[in-house]
Amino acid sequence: MKLWQKDGSQPTNRLIESFTVGKDRELDVLLAPFDLLGSMAHSIMLEKADLLESGELKQILEECTRIFREEIETGRFEIEEGIEDVHSQIEFMLTRRIGDTGKKIHSGRSRNDQVLVDLKMYFRDRVETIVTRVSKLFDTLQQRSEEHKADLLPGYTHLQIAMPSSFGLWFGAYAESLVDDLTVLQGVYRIINKNPLGSGAGYGSGFPLDRRYTTELLGFDDLNYNVVYAQMTRGKVEFALAQALGLFAGTLSRLAMDVCLYNSQNFSFLLLPEEMTTGSSIMPHKKNPDVAEILRGKTNRLKGLATEIAFVQSNLPSGYHREFQIIKEALLPALDEFAECLEIAEFMISRLRVKPDLLEDPKFDLLFSVENVNRKVVEGMPFRDAYRTVGNEIENGSYVPLRNLNHTLLGSIGNPANEEIRTAMNQVISGFCFEKTHAAYEKLLSWVVKTSHQ
Repeated sequence: MKLWQKDGSQPTNRLIESFTVGKDRELDVLLAPFDLLGSMAHSIMLEKADLLESGELKQILEECTRIFREEIETGRFEIEEGIEDVHSQIEFMLTRRIGDTGKKIHSGRSRNDQVLVDLKMYFRDRVETIVTRVSKLFDTLQQRSEEHKADLLPGYTHLQIAMPSSFGLWFGAYAESLVDDLTVLQGVYRIINKNPLGSGAGYGSGFPLDRRYTTELLGFDDLNYNVVYAQMTRGKVEFALAQALGLFAGTLSRLAMDVCLYNSQNFSFLLLPEEMTTGSSIMPHKKNPDVAEILRGKTNRLKGLATEIAFVQSNLPSGYHREFQIIKEALLPALDEFAECLEIAEFMISRLRVKPDLLEDPKFDLLFSVENVNRKVVEGMPFRDAYRTVGNEIENGSYVPLRNLNHTLLGSIGNPANEEIRTAMNQVISGFCFEKTHAAYEKLLSWVVKTSHQ
């Protein structure tokens, strides 16, 4: 029987159940640790509000901790056949093991605020994974930037050779891009890190629930105060998170495209290691950049995730609607795929081989035209006259490139500002404060021991 079914209810039609439940049972397994922790915090608060006796709380917390340690952490937790979702499964397990006390944990809750708090806790966890992997990719990009800051690379505008650049600048540019991407993600994290528990079905509860207490117990920074708005954050949070992923995806897809381009024979600026390429069934010379191409394709697909989520919830009024379930099917797998993309990108960047002395080739002579113009300006010629003079030299064939570069501009070839960029990244990462969440969870999971000694 479902949590919402009454005595005498007709059995659910299998076709209808399959259509409405979708992938919920499969995806809900991912939410199990957070649903359990949320139930523990809610139960502690219920005891404080005199809606549970201390002995009942002790039973609940001991059994919840046992489920967490013995089934969830070991990967043995599953949603049984006939059970609708993770919330039902955990309540069913508690009731089966400790009797009627297990039925009391739903007082003052709705599955609406349960799934909200579960998802927010899950998103916090996935954001932490993303931040960790972004940090590793950032470190690798900065390391490669320092290694190759003296190795020159053609700079392009409109895919025409423009001015000298360097591999140091190229690697470093993507490192700094990640700083801005992570700054946006941190803003989304602040929206995620607000507690909706206690909002019930969207209209609160007649019980004297202490919402500030559960906020503290679950390590949230704040709470969604208005109970109607707490429910309105469903879909909004997912949309904001998908938009942040889209920014990262833009950075990674452009990086992957550069690698595909620079690895091609017509450019031949860098080489991919053997394990990152595949061959052709008929052309023995081929070494295709399949890893970079798949990375480009997957990140390009991630750019459309926010649009998909926006369309699913188009024109919905306030309150809960079942369409929100579909958003889980789009976003949860995408978070895992994006984490994998970050790992692959770091693997790729760490193993790229850079070709030195590229700009010694005469075909890149015109890259240095601005250097010639600047030399004449330093010697006293007005810029516009220097520009025309060098232009005429190029036209009449008397142009001789000045290849000796002495760039001191902050953030340029000779001064890539990697330390300043690293400082900015460290400031962003420190602003997430994941330690607060970890400490809250550990306190919850040790609460049984404290209670049993009273």
